[in-house]
This record gives sequence, structure tokens and C-alpha cells, in this order.
Amino acid sequence: MDNEKKLCGIYMRVSTEDQAREGFSLPEQKERLEAYCKFNNYKIVEYYTDAGISAKTGNHRPEYDRMLEDGKQGKINMIIALKLDRITRSTRDWETLMDYLEKYNVNIAFVNDDINTTTANGKMVSRIMMSVSQNEIERTSERTIIGLEGAIKQGHIPARAPLGYKHIDKKLVPDPLTKDIVIRIYNLYFEGLTYNTIAKLFNKEKVLDKTNWCDTGILKIISNVIYKGDYIQGKTTRNPRYFPDVVEPIVSKELWDSCQVQKKKNQRNYMRSQTYIFLQKLKCPKCGRILAGGASHKIKSDKWYYYYRCEKCRGNIREHEIEDSIKGLLSDIFEYDSVVNEFFLPVLQNKIHNPKEDFEKEITNLNNKKIRIRKAYIDELFTEEEYKEETNIIENKIKDLQKKILENEQISKLNLSVDDILVKRDMDFINSIKLPILYNAFVDSWDGLEREEKAEIVMKYIDDIELELVNNKYKVKLTNFRSTFYKDFKSLFDKGYIDWKRKIVHSFNGFCVDGKVRYSEYLPAKEVYRHLMRLNECYEVNFYKGYLQKKTEELKMLPLHKGDVVVRIFSTEKDDDSKEILGMGMFVTKDSPNDIKVDIPDLFECIPDIEN
Repeated sequence: MDNEKKLCGIYMRVSTEDQAREGFSLPEQKERLEAYCKFNNYKIVEYYTDAGISAKTGNHRPEYDRMLEDGKQGKINMIIALKLDRITRSTRDWETLMDYLEKYNVNIAFVNDDINTTTANGKMVSRIMMSVSQNEIERTSERTIIGLEGAIKQGHIPARAPLGYKHIDKKLVPDPLTKDIVIRIYNLYFEGLTYNTIAKLFNKEKVLDKTNWCDTGILKIISNVIYKGDYIQGKTTRNPRYFPDVVEPIVSKELWDSCQVQKKKNQRNYMRSQTYIFLQKLKCPKCGRILAGGASHKIKSDKWYYYYRCEKCRGNIREHEIEDSIKGLLSDIFEYDSVVNEFFLPVLQNKIHNPKEDFEKEITNLNNKKIRIRKAYIDELFTEEEYKEETNIIENKIKDLQKKILENEQISKLNLSVDDILVKRDMDFINSIKLPILYNAFVDSWDGLEREEKAEIVMKYIDDIELELVNNKYKVKLTNFRSTFYKDFKSLFDKGYIDWKRKIVHSFNGFCVDGKVRYSEYLPAKEVYRHLMRLNECYEVNFYKGYLQKKTEELKMLPLHKGDVVVRIFSTEKDDDSKEILGMGMFVTKDSPNDIKVDIPDLFECIPDIEN
């Protein structure tokens, strides 16, 4: 082929703004490639351009495919590209391409890398460079894992602090306010009380002001190795890692081990009452009866299987089928609950109504009552036993109130507002994209909840789940929310403080795709800028403009680049019925952790300050 006229196909691909700044933009690529062909007296037959498409294995690149087909047909016999990574970063894909080149007598040259496969040395160098590129990717992955392991060994546990612990200076340390509760659980269990008995006792005493203590929650505490100072990373994966003695223990290893022995003894005689996640939420589509819950136990695998049935029509549906049908919805509801209800609303309510004065007033009343009881005892109106009992009750109430005052003071120090809700939700989403392993460790998910917790979420937010008959089988048709949840959510959504996944037809890079994106309501330009600046304190986040065709629900935005991920889409102007086109904005980040600007634990434990 050396004596043949080189009929060249110029291949160009651009993906990110960073690459464009480094000289990878399409016009610059074209100019340099044309100059290379002119210098070598190559004839340019065709141009092939893939804009905004990654060279990742499995991605469809229409222009790349068209170029290979032209090579098969003999229209071109030489491919010219700027760099090797414009074609691929995978050694497997590269070897496939090399087979193609040999089979159809086509060569390839990379201008910047000075590689030309018309020679044997050129082919060898290309293989070496591709191996180096892939090796660097694999080494980066290894460094991430090694860094995580090093942090764990120093006590930086990448997970939400369990009961009895808290995070101080990024380390997990015993919490003096709650660690005694954990110690008591272990002692009670070691003394012979069952999970169920301990849960009932705690509910009766309203420990931590809770009346929803459950047997599985107690079991989770008893089984958690963190309480003896150890940690299991990747517990639900195929290759979990066990780290001994990484945090200060709350109970001794001897007590922990003894409780595990006690657990095996109790399993023979203990059968907990069943919890049904969707109980009272399902109706038979035939007769309208509420479905009853049922469960079966496989002794060999020691697994429980849950289902719901109509006692009249004999129809049934498995619980996991309902979860699978609305898994995305359930995950969104849990995310809303954990971010808004469990974190922000207590803080906001505390700012609106500070109960510290009420607590202090109640303590004063209790101390006065204790004085009156003592006087009554001196006057022999009480027996010594009655006096001690009444005094003990009052002192316990005073301790609880003092603890609430301390907790209230801690909450008051948090400088949070409703604007932080959306920042927090965006950060959670970005973390799930850039740091999926750490995100799953730090943030609870629907799949990681106990059955009782799942049932509580469903009871709180879902009114009922409509079923329909499909091929004589029950299937999920529609989920109806409780009116109180819808009202609260809509109020926050209308103000632009929270987002929701919305089905929309979005047009990126010239392609229309049906799918769901995170969407929030109108935000003024000032708030958009402030929000963007806050996110950019932690990552590189860009803002794109576009518009929405309201009639077709088609979203027109600027082309995405390689590695771009849409964080959230929102309207940039107020909507009314007279408008057919609505201005839109979009926050975009990269799917790589390379642009993170702060210490990784800070991404999960703090929120950027508001810029004035």
C-alpha cells in the first residue's frame, strides 16, 4: 500500500470544554488534520465528525461506523485522527480495529501522537501507548481504593454515624449522649431479654422520645461490629473487607461475642411478628377488598417471602413485585424524607419556635415539685419507698429535659435555611455520580432500610396503590400520595426549593431522547448564580441555557460534552398560559471525581456557605 495514493477519511471527535481549551475543538482539529494531509500529499475524501460522544466501549458513534463502512467499500484507505484517544481508550477495541485495518487494507495515523500504522514499528508503538493509557485508568481506580482503606484505618468511617457514635473532625467517636443506650441494649440482651422485649421496653420508656423501637432495629445494633471497634467495608458486595480496631469501641469484644452466642440460642425459640411494607395500601381490582398480608419461611435458606392476597377472589401479588414496579418512586420519597423531613424541617422549626425556654420552665416546675415531695415526706405524708420512687421519676424527667436543651443548642448553631435544601439535594446527586462507592456508604438508600422503616415511609406518604389485572395477574397501576404530603411537597416545589424527577423529551447533540430528568421550578437569575457559586466551591459545575417547547414537552439545550451529566433542569422565567416557549437553564457536571475541590468527607458532612 506504500505506493498507493492515500485516500483519507478525517475523523474528528470532541467531548469536553477542557479539551476544547487544549486545542481539541472541531475547527482546530480540522485545521491541523488538513495541514497534515497536505504536507504528506494525502487526498482527503471525506470528513467524519462525532460531536459530544464519548469513545467509551458500547457507545454508538454513527460517524465512526460510517467511516469504517467506507473503508470496507474501498472509498478510503487511510484514517487520519488527531490523537489515539479520539478513536478509543480500550485495548480490546484497539485490537478489534487493528484486525479491521489488516483485513480491509486500511491504515491509520495520529498527528499529535506521531503514530502511523503503515509501518510495523508504528503498529507496535500504538499497542504500547494503548496499554499505557488503560493501565493509567486501572491504577487510578486502585489508588482510590487504597485511599479509602487508608482513611478507614485512621477512623474515617465512610458511613452515617450509627446510634452511639458521632463524627468529630471526620472521625467516628462515641457520642456521650447516646452511647449508654447502646451499652444498655447489649447488657439487657446478654441478660436474656429478646429483641422484641427490649424494643417494647424502650417504647414504654420512650427512649430518645421514640415509640417506634422495633425488634429488627435492636438486632441491627446487636449484630453491628462497629460497636466492638471494627468495621466491614462493602458488606453487601462479593468481596467485603474487614477492618479490626479502627474506632473506639462502645462495648468490649467479649461482651459482643457473648451476645452473638446468645443470638444463636434465641433463634431457636424466637419468632418475630411479621411486618408488611404495603399493608392496608392495596385493594383487589375485582372486588375492592383490602388485600391481606401473608408470608412463608424457607427453612433451608432461612429467608422470608412476603405477598398480599384477596381472601375473596384468591388473587395475590408478591411484595417484591410491588417494590420493583415503583422502586424509583420509593427511592425518591425516601430521599425527600431523609433530606427534608429528617434534617431540614427540625432545624427550621427550631428556628421558628425555640423550645429552650419551655424546657427550662418545666425543669423549674419539676425542681419545685421535688421540694414539695421532700416536705411531704418530712411531714410523714409519704413513706420512704414512695418518696424515693417519686423522686426518681422526677429526676429522670429533668435529665431528659436537660438533654433536649443540649440538643436544641446544637441545632441552633446550625446556620441553615430552606435554600440549603436544593443545594443539599444537588450535592447528593453529584456525589452519587462522582463517588458512587462512597455515596452508597455515606447515604442510606431504600434497599438498605429495615422492613419497619420501609413500612413507616409508605404509611407516611402513600395513600394507596391501585392494582389492575393483566393476564389474570395483579399488577401495579397507579400510586396515590397522601394529601398532606402532596401539599407540603408542592409548597416547597413551587418556591423552587426542591426538585422532582420529570419525564421530558430532551434534545441534546441533535438527538431527541425520552427520559426523566431532575426538574425544579422557576429560579430568579440572582438565585441561579448564587446556587451555582455554592456548588462550584466543591466541584466544577457549569450552567447551560435553552428552552422548552411546552406543547411537545421537548427540551432544547446546548450540546453535552464527553462525561457531562445533567444535575438539574429548571425554568429561568415565570410561566403563564400565553407562553408557548419557556426559557430553561441546566446545571451540568462531569462523571469523574477529578474536579473535586474539597476534602471528600466534607462533601457528605457540610453545605457550602451562601455567598452575599
